[in-house]
Amino acid sequence: MIKYSDILIKKYFEENSIVKSSIESFNRFVDKELQIIIDENREIEPTIIPPNVEEFKIKLDKIWVTKPEITEADGSKRSIYPVEARLRKISYSAPIFMEVSSHINGVQRESFTTQIGNLPIMLKSKYCHIYGLNEKELIEKGEDPDDDGGYFIINGTEKAIVNIEDLASNKFMVEKPSIGVSEYVGKVFSEKGSYKIPHQIEKLKDGIFYLSFTRVKRVPLIVVMKALGITKDENIMKSVDLGENSEVIINLYEFVDIKNEEEATDYVAKRIGITQSREIRLTRMIEILDKYLLPHLGIEKEDRVSKALNLCKMMKKFIQVENGVLSVDDKDHYMNKRIKLPGDLLADLFRMNLKVLIGDFLYNFQRIVKRGKFPSIKVIIREKLLTQRIYSSMATGNWVGGRKGISQRIERLNFLQTQSHLQRVVSPLSSSQENFEARALHPTHIGRLCPSETPEGTNIGLRKNFALLASVTQVENEKKVLTTLEGMGLEKAK
Repeated sequence: MIKYSDILIKKYFEENSIVKSSIESFNRFVDKELQIIIDENREIEPTIIPPNVEEFKIKLDKIWVTKPEITEADGSKRSIYPVEARLRKISYSAPIFMEVSSHINGVQRESFTTQIGNLPIMLKSKYCHIYGLNEKELIEKGEDPDDDGGYFIINGTEKAIVNIEDLASNKFMVEKPSIGVSEYVGKVFSEKGSYKIPHQIEKLKDGIFYLSFTRVKRVPLIVVMKALGITKDENIMKSVDLGENSEVIINLYEFVDIKNEEEATDYVAKRIGITQSREIRLTRMIEILDKYLLPHLGIEKEDRVSKALNLCKMMKKFIQVENGVLSVDDKDHYMNKRIKLPGDLLADLFRMNLKVLIGDFLYNFQRIVKRGKFPSIKVIIREKLLTQRIYSSMATGNWVGGRKGISQRIERLNFLQTQSHLQRVVSPLSSSQENFEARALHPTHIGRLCPSETPEGTNIGLRKNFALLASVTQVENEKKVLTTLEGMGLEKAK
């Protein structure tokens, strides 16, 4: 008797690899994320420039990665395959090239292509030499045809970047804390590029809603909405959309004297202790609201109303949870979790190290300018800096944000253990704390995570593994989603 499930599973693994999601995430990182990170840091202006120059800018333009190669002792370059990297105890990496230009008073002075470092390449990814080879060709190149790839070779050691399970960013969740002055607390991690800012909404005993983010601690939520552009109480009432809700009315009545954006901004500035003159106070406060308040919605002036409307939405959800209309958010529900794949983690690492590289060549440039010379920017870029920092993180496992154990040596005691290691999902929670609910098996894990593969002891439930047929979808184009929704009849908020 034919078992159709066996045929289907066999067919699935013929077409899909166990590490398909990891490889896709790495390809996306090199194809798209690298350029996005460069665009975030496109223009660099040194603070010290030659006295005869009014304006000097360094522009970072295009970035790309080639295939793995090695520079021999005599300076010759040639392609390198994974088996040679393992045997010679070297890294399987490809050069990263970037177009850099300098502009004096708006006129281009020089433009050139330079190598800014080396990037470790994931085996079987689009940028790997063994990508797309058949069984016979793999054997010729010294590779195991049954090896799925999905890992890196750093100084001859095979390293896997583990998947990290974290709370979903940019999603407002209301929970009931065990301690604190507020019975309920609303939290959202606003993440955009290098920004990851925690926001918190509380309701204190006086019945007023307070917002906290970065250096801004407990400022009235209604005043922040007014500072962002919704100044009429009637409009706030409509946006919160809870009818004649007494809690909203109490908050509006408390700050009824604040009539315009300027007054509201000044109130918030004074509240957080900015003590300069009124004009400077307002400028600094507006900059804080634009840059650090919900940056995922935008950091420009035109994004303020959108931020205010989102704060109204958050206030509405908070009141509904408080009144029992909605239930408290379950942090362990997989809808409220996101998996950070190797590509996302490498993007975080590259973003931070690019800032170090920019800081380094700015320092070199300014040091030479102080001596009375005007250097070419070719001589101030140190390509080894970026390479060494990336290699160091991947060799030790110490990552951005103080995370440890992100990059791990692959356990090759047997084939199944290797497969298991490449599918590992690690929670950032500390294993020394109890966290009973986080360790427990949740109904939403079914089909996504293996219900039985987790270690005994302190790490139980915090170290998990993907289910065999699980795959992780990548973040798709937001514009595409918005266009589809508009086609279905939804309208953008005015």
